Amino acid sequence: MTSTEGPPPQEEAVSRFVERFAGELTEAGMQRMASRVFAALLASETASLTSAELSERLRISPAAVSGAIRYLTQVGMVAREREPGTRRERYVLHNEIWYETFTRRDQVLLRWEKVLRDGAATLGPDTAAGARTTETADFFAFMQEEMLTLMDRWRERRAARGPAGEDQEPAAT
Repeated sequence: MTSTEGPPPQEEAVSRFVERFAGELTEAGMQRMASRVFAALLASETASLTSAELSERLRISPAAVSGAIRYLTQVGMVAREREPGTRRERYVLHNEIWYETFTRRDQVLLRWEKVLRDGAATLGPDTAAGARTTETADFFAFMQEEMLTLMDRWRERRAARGPAGEDQEPAAT
């Protein structure tokens, strides 16, 4: 196969997945290039790539990779690691990325709830604005409580799964 014929079918399918998932992340509010870089890292076998590898896979400039990595490291989704014996950096997905992301969201919900409770007190409990703000604070308190329970359940479920994500046989008693 010559280089003008395009990537092998498997590579093409992976590329389509990366772009499809990146599109979903973008629709949810993540920056477009950061979405693409994150999806490429997720789809890589080692969950880590260099800037050159990301540029090649996504057909984007090193500057675009740099901007996306800056965003992803700021929000705690990716870490930079130095390749031993070189000056090159690898960009690596954090272990338990979704767990960590939602744990940070839990902290955000707590801060929002506090601000909303302060706002409700300022607006007054007998006003429509105060009642609306109180209900919003109650919603975030509920979400935070449920998130903690949900995260505990996830940890239990993950612990019961094998390395390939398969359920483990129950231990003999």
